[in-house]
Amino acid sequence: MAKDLFYSLDLNLLRTFLVLSQELNMRKASQRLFVSQPAISQALQKLRHHFDDELFVKVPSGLEATHFADELAERITPHLDGLASALNTSQAFDPSQYDSKIKIALSPMVLGCLSGTLFHQLREQAPLAEIELVGWTQTTLEDIHKGEVLLGINYDLGASKGISLNHLIDLKGRIFVRQGHPITKKVATPKDFDGFDIASFIVPGWNDKYSVAEQIMKSSGLKSRVGFRSEMIIAIIDVVQHTDMFMPHSNLFPIDQYPNLRAIDVDIDEGVRTMSVFSQYHLKNRNNPLIHWLNSEIQAALEFQANKVDSILAT
Repeated sequence: MAKDLFYSLDLNLLRTFLVLSQELNMRKASQRLFVSQPAISQALQKLRHHFDDELFVKVPSGLEATHFADELAERITPHLDGLASALNTSQAFDPSQYDSKIKIALSPMVLGCLSGTLFHQLREQAPLAEIELVGWTQTTLEDIHKGEVLLGINYDLGASKGISLNHLIDLKGRIFVRQGHPITKKVATPKDFDGFDIASFIVPGWNDKYSVAEQIMKSSGLKSRVGFRSEMIIAIIDVVQHTDMFMPHSNLFPIDQYPNLRAIDVDIDEGVRTMSVFSQYHLKNRNNPLIHWLNSEIQAALEFQANKVDSILAT
């Protein structure tokens, strides 16, 4: 009779196995599980004996999972995540009583436009929480997987295993130039920007090596190159205020705070280009009431900001 690998296993060992498969480092795994490294080693020996597989082998960077370990982690992760959600979910979520850290990673196009407003909005409803708003980086999706970041706000950067997407808003593309810029139109086409350099902000993981505006210009047979790039929106604003470069952004940008800048809507092929913004979080949190509350609050903040800016420009 074949060995029953489930009922003969201490399920606590599975948690150790999953953390090891995520960290691939004994020290980091021990820190996350709040146990000693010898305890992790003992657990790994039991797991190796149980599954009759090496599971993890030592390499210069730490550990490397065997083929069996990779497949096992992929098969059991959804089930353990579901169990964790079932045990941690409260029937009634009250943000005013939440007293833990809320760490949110924001794309540069959101961080520079919404961070202050969003902080005050969340703090008002969750005064006991430690709210941390950070910039989106190349490691943010990995940090979400590891639980080091609760939620991220960005464009859809492509399918990522274990990450859930929740649509928040569709932003309209908009161009910003200095007051006194040679282009005086309120609504322009790509051809109007022919020959002017682009000041482009970088969204890590999305446009690290290219500019969307430059691609649009090239596809129309126009000559515009990137003259300046940065992840820091304030640096781009400073450059645009003192040159004839143009800054592609969206209707989220708080133009009312920058009297030296002027907004230009863009007509691309007789239409307005839009980009969808999503919240991104670990699949295990898809039923987490904290995530549902954050999605609602962030969506409301984004919509309020976009509508506010559109109203200002319409007057």
